[in-house]
Amino acid sequence: MRYLVFVPLSVFMLVVFGGIVCCQRPAVVNIGAIFTFNSVIGRAAKVAIEAAVSDVNADPMILKGTELKLFMRDVKCNVFMGSIEAFQLIEKEVVAIIGPQSSSIAHMISEVANGLKVPLVSFAATDPTLSALQFPYFIRSTQSDSQQMAAMADLIDFYGWKEVIAIYVDDDYGRNGISALSNMLEKNMAKVSYKLPLPVQFNQHDITVLLNNSKPLGPRVYVVHVSPDPGLRIFTTAQKLQMMTNNYVWLATDWLSATLESFSKMNQTSLRILQGVVGLRQHTPDSIPKKAFLSRWSGMQQKGLVSAGLNSYGLYAYDTVWAVARSIDKFINEHNITFSASHELPDSKATRVQLEQLKVFDGGAFLLRKLLQTNFTGLSGQVQFNQDRNIVSRGYDVINIDKMEIHRVGYWFDGSGFSVLPPETLKGKNVSHSQLDWKLQNITWPGGKTETPRGWVIADNARPLRIGVPRRASFVGFVTEEHDSHKVQGYCIDIFLEALKLVPYDVPYKFELFGDGLSNPSYDGLVKMVANDVFDAAVGDIAIVTNRTKIVDFSQPYISTGLVIVAPINNHKASAWVFLKPFTVEMWCVTAASFVMIAVVIWILEHRVNDDFRGPPRRQIATMFLFSFSTLFKTNQEATVSSLGRFVMVVWLFLLMVITSSYTASLSSILTVQQLSTSVKGIESLITNDWPIGYQVGSFAYSYLSDSLRIQKSRLISLGSPEDYKRALRQGPRNGGVAAIVDELPYVQLFLSNQTDFGIIGQPFTRSGWGFAFQRDSPLAVGMSTAILKLSENGMLQKLHEKWFCKEGCPEERRQHSEPHQLRLISFWGLYLLCGTITFTAFLVFLLRMVCQYVRYKQQQMHPHSPSSSSSFSTRYSKAVFNFFDFIDEKEEAIKKMFTQCDYPQVHGSSGR
Repeated sequence: MRYLVFVPLSVFMLVVFGGIVCCQRPAVVNIGAIFTFNSVIGRAAKVAIEAAVSDVNADPMILKGTELKLFMRDVKCNVFMGSIEAFQLIEKEVVAIIGPQSSSIAHMISEVANGLKVPLVSFAATDPTLSALQFPYFIRSTQSDSQQMAAMADLIDFYGWKEVIAIYVDDDYGRNGISALSNMLEKNMAKVSYKLPLPVQFNQHDITVLLNNSKPLGPRVYVVHVSPDPGLRIFTTAQKLQMMTNNYVWLATDWLSATLESFSKMNQTSLRILQGVVGLRQHTPDSIPKKAFLSRWSGMQQKGLVSAGLNSYGLYAYDTVWAVARSIDKFINEHNITFSASHELPDSKATRVQLEQLKVFDGGAFLLRKLLQTNFTGLSGQVQFNQDRNIVSRGYDVINIDKMEIHRVGYWFDGSGFSVLPPETLKGKNVSHSQLDWKLQNITWPGGKTETPRGWVIADNARPLRIGVPRRASFVGFVTEEHDSHKVQGYCIDIFLEALKLVPYDVPYKFELFGDGLSNPSYDGLVKMVANDVFDAAVGDIAIVTNRTKIVDFSQPYISTGLVIVAPINNHKASAWVFLKPFTVEMWCVTAASFVMIAVVIWILEHRVNDDFRGPPRRQIATMFLFSFSTLFKTNQEATVSSLGRFVMVVWLFLLMVITSSYTASLSSILTVQQLSTSVKGIESLITNDWPIGYQVGSFAYSYLSDSLRIQKSRLISLGSPEDYKRALRQGPRNGGVAAIVDELPYVQLFLSNQTDFGIIGQPFTRSGWGFAFQRDSPLAVGMSTAILKLSENGMLQKLHEKWFCKEGCPEERRQHSEPHQLRLISFWGLYLLCGTITFTAFLVFLLRMVCQYVRYKQQQMHPHSPSSSSSFSTRYSKAVFNFFDFIDEKEEAIKKMFTQCDYPQVHGSSGR
């Protein structure tokens, strides 16, 4: 019985004792820190790491009685020393290493950490090639340069610059950072034109030589990516070389903000040389713990415990210690800390190298897993790692140095671009990712100007751009030489010059004519000369087609075009109203109004003196209009008696003679013109038949018809001018001409603007446009494309089109709104104006004479002693008007008798009407 009770009790005690042993927390846990103490980053990191370890050990809620012991090693910016110090730290059986700050040292130590399974958490190594796939035990607790270079590329694109010069330190940090920038710029159609490396331990002479060598280059946008430099030697030298003026743009990565934040207030005067510099700074959101730590740091500075200011890397170092401590706390709750010898290390008995002392951390993989699960809010913000084992991006501040002060002009956050609001305020909101919504506050650039610099000039040793221009022999309104003067003009040239005004930098150029001027040149040949570096660009009516886009870059099309078919058409269909076609509607209306005007005026002038224009009202109206319209046929029975009437009739008959002659000629042309027709129904009928087809010399239509549509080259007839078009179409395929012409729409519209016997068959069977050709990867192609879009938006393209082709109405409008052989009012308005003026003058003369006669008559009818009327003014005015019209209605003979009676009272009687 005792035995049965003893066995379970023994088992229970063993289990409890084993659990106590297994879960027993160690008294001390060792961690290491490796970085350069005497550096901009190191001075802040050293104090921050020590403060963090002290805070961890003072916090009873973490590690719970286990002391976190720190071993720090100074590598003095040396990769070899970094490797030695790393081995010495591992001999101390550290479970994690914090650092290093150098990317080059991180590459070396990461190999050691992988082999011995010790997590390496760096707060300052930003090289984007430190990959989690290659270095699984490397964790980055700061932002990678891949994020920073994305922000820098967006900043360059935001201001429209397409070429930059990169100045960088020639190590892993510098080279790989600029490589990331190049990749990001390529996505924005920009590039790093020149990469200027500096030695790792560069001096003033190295900087001077490098900057002097960059002066003759074209780009004026500099991106500086070096290690933090308290002396700001690059900008000091640039100022001495007059390179901090308004022609330059200086952009700096976060090394500059880290350097400036480490300055004491006594060193702020050095900001004077940074006037207009724009930089990036890792964004750390404001918080109560951050403000408390900044206050604590200021207190240590006042006590002389700290010699440098706190920068963002100091905050990252502080948070890194807490991330390691939290992970260790979780680790020792589940596992013991043990180390074991590695069987992969070689036997060191034959040498003095004590490799057997290097032990593998048995729980390294578990601690690594705990580190990757870290998620807490630290001084720098949210501490959490992504799948690439980099800290989750927090974005960047955009800073601008102006008037010896650092101004924050905005923020950049991955995915949302630039904003004037902090990234943390945008979380959870529906934020637009469009570049159109990006915003930054005004920036003061070098030289004190707020206008965005062009960022590009013609290099000192660069020649003007050689721009090939086709010397056209036909359709010269598009582009041609100006009267053998070697100057070019035309619609395409004007568009190019207007677009060039909108490009944000100076582009010296010279036009070089291509072709002999006797016939249109080959446009394929012109494009090939651009591709072969004979020309830098080509400007003209150059169609954007597939085979050309393979060898050059084109700008945005400035006009839409396509191939169309032109053939003879049957313009005139049988109509019962063909007699109305010689005149336009306006012409008919004005002519009819003229007949009415003449009828009324002649009646007024003849009514008092001509018995043919007197009688009952119905007879007078009939006589008035019959007289007017019978003048058209010269059969009117009434003769004009008055001098004014005869004068008006002379002018009117002259007008009728011109109008009737023109009408007869136009109607004859309409009725007798050869009624042309065509059996061409579209491109399919041209392909299936064997008719000859015309094309314009130099056009891509030839290659398209022969290569793409497989039409026999023997059927293709080259035509050089609109006159050749007209002749070939009139002759037809049976008389040495062509059945149809295939050409681009703008040429065809211009040709048909004054042709009525030909027309477009169907719709354009290709779609393309005209653009300017540039060499591959030319930044000017993008700049000109943007400028052409602006010209389209502000209406300048349409104005230039109207300037060259719409002086008498645009081609499409002239053809659309006028019938063939019609006479328009614009051709006769002078004659109508003359006739109307003389008629109106005769009417005024007659009216004035009547007024004078009426006044005289009334004066003779008045008696001095006649009583005044007591009627109102309106009654007297109405009576006077009626009396005046009655007076005008009297015959001339009756008026003369009235005047005679007044002069001789014995004469009595009055003649009736």
